[in-house]
Amino acid sequence: MTTEETGPTTGLHVLQPDDWNKWYANLIRAFGGGEEADEERELWNSLTEHDRFLGFWDGGECVGTAGAFSFRLTVPGGDSVPAAGVTGVGVAATHRRRGVLRTMMRRQLDDIRSWGEPLAVLTASEPAIYGRFGYEAATFQVNAEIDTSRTSLSVPSGTDDVRVRYAAPADVLDACEAVYARLVPGRPGMLARQPGWERLGTLDPAGGRGGASPLQCVVAERDGETVGYARFRVKGEYGPAGHEGSVILSALAALDPAADAALWRFLFGIDLTTTLVARGRPVDEAWQYLVSDIRRCRPEIRDSLYVRLVDVGAALQARAYRAPVDVVFEVEDAFCPWNAGRWRLSGDAKGASCERTEEAADLALSVRELGAAYLGGVSLTALAAAGRVAELRRGALAEASLAFGSDPAPWLPHGF
Repeated sequence: MTTEETGPTTGLHVLQPDDWNKWYANLIRAFGGGEEADEERELWNSLTEHDRFLGFWDGGECVGTAGAFSFRLTVPGGDSVPAAGVTGVGVAATHRRRGVLRTMMRRQLDDIRSWGEPLAVLTASEPAIYGRFGYEAATFQVNAEIDTSRTSLSVPSGTDDVRVRYAAPADVLDACEAVYARLVPGRPGMLARQPGWERLGTLDPAGGRGGASPLQCVVAERDGETVGYARFRVKGEYGPAGHEGSVILSALAALDPAADAALWRFLFGIDLTTTLVARGRPVDEAWQYLVSDIRRCRPEIRDSLYVRLVDVGAALQARAYRAPVDVVFEVEDAFCPWNAGRWRLSGDAKGASCERTEEAADLALSVRELGAAYLGGVSLTALAAAGRVAELRRGALAEASLAFGSDPAPWLPHGF
């Protein structure tokens, strides 16, 4: 019997609520064992879907963890598709290279398939780990440290019609979530937030501020309607020339260009600061085309969301395509062999079908390349240039690469 004192018997088990503390302790230790605030721990406990989480036990000790949140992910065309948000993956250092991770990944992907979810997604602490299980980077993000003392903004017309005001983050949470929800269908990679997830954006433990202020918030309003918001912290610093504080952006969302520009202009102009730190932003975000000097923003591209097609046919059929496409893929998938073989994809901007076929293949690739290209942020042409996609019918690569693309670029708004 599972108890807080003994834990389950040795082996892989679905997580029971009474075992969550031991499960979570192993996870925290696997990621360095740092202290965590009670409110942060309580949030993750409340969000845990126990029947979708796994623990590997050695006697009474938890030595392996993995979970899969039930998300809905925006795909090209604007539809929201069920996706398993893989999270909490960790193996105790005492049990490395014993097959614990592989056992958990095997069980997890089998479970996701049985749940009828065509996609699995994750953010990778170590990207090299997940390729062998069929995951590949599908979205990217921009990190920037903007020198606001030497960089100005050129804002679009209508920006002055937007009012920006301070508000307590909790007081305007519903209005901010309404803005976010309106944006979700418009960009692949965004997550439709389920109840409880809105709390993640206002989580503000003192130990996680890094010397900066408590979380602050402003909302952008036009004619009394909330059309955007920004959450941030301010870190005061003083150098030889005077104040050199930083604004550390936590979240920003806006419904139109003027509201977006009004929020960025506000952040650029906060007194006693000379740097705006923005991390995890979309690679095509508008501020990059409003600044006077992009070099002084020090933009850096980083991988973000990794995608794994659990059911190739269902996943490719679930999204729309930017241009008409009719192509046969020869898919390699050693870890999930039910995906291997030939699939005929026919689709356009209105929808698609994807079925098994015996026809000759036009393109040969693995499930990893399909995952990379799935949200439209990585081109099949680029993957072919790296030798990862083989064109078997002349013209098929250009056709498929154009069809898979997305405008705007895919983006993951927050981690999990």
